[in-house]
Amino acid sequence: MRLLIVEDEKRLAVSLAKGLTAEGFAVDVVHDGLSGLHLAGDRAYDLVVLDIMLPGMNGYRVCAALRAAGNDVPILMLTAKDGEYDEAEGLDTGADDYLTKPFSYVVLVARVKALLRRRASPGASPVLRVGGLAVDTSARRVFRGEDEVALTAKEFAVLEQLAVRAGQVVGKPEILEHVWDFAYDGDPNIIEVYISALRRKLGATTIQTVRGAGYRLVTP
Repeated sequence: MRLLIVEDEKRLAVSLAKGLTAEGFAVDVVHDGLSGLHLAGDRAYDLVVLDIMLPGMNGYRVCAALRAAGNDVPILMLTAKDGEYDEAEGLDTGADDYLTKPFSYVVLVARVKALLRRRASPGASPVLRVGGLAVDTSARRVFRGEDEVALTAKEFAVLEQLAVRAGQVVGKPEILEHVWDFAYDGDPNIIEVYISALRRKLGATTIQTVRGAGYRLVTP
C-alpha cells in the first residue's frame, strides 16, 4: 500500500517514512501543503498522514480541498496543537482521525492500520486465499497450508500486490508504483530479485512469469 506523509518537520517526516517503510508500505514524503495537495490529487494513495501547521497551505485547507474534489482517501491529521476545538476543526474538514504531537510511533502505526482496515469493504476478510496460500494483509503474515512462511517486509508487499489480483498478470510498473516510493530511480529489475526469493519460499511454480507483461500468482 502507498502512503503519503505531508510534514514540514523533516526529521520527523524521515523517521516516520523509515518506520512505515519497514512495516511494508511504500511511502512518499513532501514538506508543504501545496505539494501535498498536488501529489494526493495526482496519485492514488491508500492513506495520507497530514500535518496541520504547514507552509504554503495548512492541513485544514489541504484536507478540505481534497474532500471538495471528491477524494475520499483516508486522512490522519497530525498537529502540535491540543484541545477539542482543534480536533473538531480537523474532523469537520473531512479528516478521518487526529493525533496530537508528541505521539507514540506504535500508536501512529496502529491508527494507520485501523484506518486502512476501515476503508476495506464492510465484512471483507483481510485474508487473501490462493489455493493453499493464505495472505493475511492485516497481520502481514503468510501461511502455506498450516505452516507460516517468514517473509521480509518488501517480499510481503510484492506478494500482496500479486495476491490481490491472483490469476491476473501484474506488470513491473504496477508493482514498483505500490511497493517502492516515487523517488526510487534504481533498476526496475530489482523486482526479479524479490520474485525469485518468493519462489524459493513459496514454491517454484507459485508465481508465473508472463514474458513482456509481468507476473501472475497461481494456485500452488
